Amino acid sequence: METILLTQFVGGLYGLLAVVFGAFGAHALKKKLTPDQLQSFETGVRYQMYHAIVLLVLGYNFGFEQPLERYIVNCFIFGTLLFSFSIYGLCLSAAKGKKLRFLGPVTPLGGLLLVIGWALLLYSFIAPML
Repeated sequence: METILLTQFVGGLYGLLAVVFGAFGAHALKKKLTPDQLQSFETGVRYQMYHAIVLLVLGYNFGFEQPLERYIVNCFIFGTLLFSFSIYGLCLSAAKGKKLRFLGPVTPLGGLLLVIGWALLLYSFIAPML
């Protein structure tokens, strides 16, 4: 039961933060970021919202009786955290002239976790037929 609640909570939190960060980017950061930085920031927001919705759907549809379901959700939770939040950090730090370069490798790691989460989700659909 706690995994279901955690999945739904994180999905809701990511959705809320995506709206807040999206508004922040569109208004407060529009004049502080370059067009490329703003586009990157918006990519982080977009991916965060997509995965917030996915987490909510999975939280209401998974029973979390199989480890595979937990792996999928963990990939989406941690992948989103690493991917989107590293982009936010890179954009905001670059705008202040002190780019946090150590975050550069974090973004693709988060992206990889998202890809693994989607691959595992696809596998969960076809596994019963194998």
